[in-house]
Amino acid sequence: MFVVNVEAAIYKDDRWLVIRRSLKESHAPGMVSLVGGTVEHEGNQSDILERTLRREIVEEIGIEVSDVIHYVHSTSFVADDGDNVVDVVFLCEYLKGEAVCKSPDEVDAVLWLPIEQVLRDDATPPWTKESLKLAYAMRKRLGS
Repeated sequence: MFVVNVEAAIYKDDRWLVIRRSLKESHAPGMVSLVGGTVEHEGNQSDILERTLRREIVEEIGIEVSDVIHYVHSTSFVADDGDNVVDVVFLCEYLKGEAVCKSPDEVDAVLWLPIEQVLRDDATPPWTKESLKLAYAMRKRLGS
């Protein structure tokens, strides 16, 4: 069985929103990450990935993204706690709100950074770098 996780590559102008994961997190504590979380059981629902993504963004950092979100890619991995995870990344444009750490058990810091700075940061794991590179390329293709 897999845990399904969604992540948002959120951009605003020439900056990308990333978080520094709480040291309390079981997977990748203290690492730079995209905002996201796991899909919860909701019965028969449509757009479950997109709705989960929007919920997690609001719960963790308190902002809203535009209505149009784009699938970037998906991967699978085994988390530090042994869970098998399917991770789905979406490209999102910032819409409104102030990004703050609303969930200190999950998020230590919220940062708006140029992509180059995120990619150079030793606390950014390879999978986050890859997701951000793919989101950046998609944004360029879409002309946003």
